[in-house]
Amino acid sequence: MFDKIEELLLQVRQFQTGDKNEIEQFRIVYLGKKGSVTELFEKFREVPAEQKKEFGQKINGLKQAVNAKLDELKAALSTETIAEKSDLTRPGLPLELGSRHPISIVRNRITEIFRSIGFAVADGPEVEDDWHNFTALNLPEYHPARDMQDTFFIEQNPDILLRTHTSSVQIRYMENNEPPMRILSPGRVFRNEAISSRSHCIFHQIEGLYIDKDVSFADLKQTIQYFTTELFGKSKIRMRPSYFPFTEPSAEVDVYWGLNSETDYRITKGTGWLEILGCGMVDPAVLKNVNIDPEKYSGYAFGMGIERIVMLLYQISDIRLFFENDLRTLEQFKTL
Repeated sequence: MFDKIEELLLQVRQFQTGDKNEIEQFRIVYLGKKGSVTELFEKFREVPAEQKKEFGQKINGLKQAVNAKLDELKAALSTETIAEKSDLTRPGLPLELGSRHPISIVRNRITEIFRSIGFAVADGPEVEDDWHNFTALNLPEYHPARDMQDTFFIEQNPDILLRTHTSSVQIRYMENNEPPMRILSPGRVFRNEAISSRSHCIFHQIEGLYIDKDVSFADLKQTIQYFTTELFGKSKIRMRPSYFPFTEPSAEVDVYWGLNSETDYRITKGTGWLEILGCGMVDPAVLKNVNIDPEKYSGYAFGMGIERIVMLLYQISDIRLFFENDLRTLEQFKTL
């Protein structure tokens, strides 16, 4: 009977077919109720006791070989069926292309404009300490930004927080570099604000800093004038006196949007003017905090919210759309 098992095992290994009916017949011949493997199991009782272990192992080996051959034949048959039904010359399905987020599009555009006049991009951490986010920027202890209601604090004593502006990047850069310097610092900032159509607790800023000898307010105005012309195609601006702790004098910049359409009337509230950024001459106290001699150097700084610029350029009415990842919104920017 051992020779019979070896003979059957050789037959199983040599068997090949691509016909579904022949595969089923092969299964019946070996594993059916009257199949060869079934008969061998029935003869197991006739085997001498000292040979039962070896005989049982041989039968199980044959059964495993039959099952493996069945799996092999069925897999080959399935592959052939798919190939027969498929048109292998047909072009594949097109891959849908993504696009940059509208915030990234505008951030890159703003960066390109300032790069063209010598600004380099600087980066810094989003988790900041009190010195770089507040104290070095001349923000007094009683300033509202230091309140838990306005800032996300991670730790206190010492204060560790999520940065409220990218001005902290400017402080770090001035601490580690000598003038002249001309940098741009884009990035995410965080403020403890209620989320609405016009505000969000996470948003993006882009701030600029220029420090050198004999930098004047006229240089600042010329830079802003160039920027608004390049980005908006509008050259008429006005600078209104304002207050920021880290600049003196300080100004809010408005660009004349015009009153050519109903939308213009709506977004400018009938004035034709739109506020786009804040700016000013760097306060001498800030320069002293980073060991730059204010008697020798001066400079200007400016900053703007990127979301606000995007909303103006693309007439988007709700800031929350930038953070919802809704394809109906994002697909509109595929060609940009």
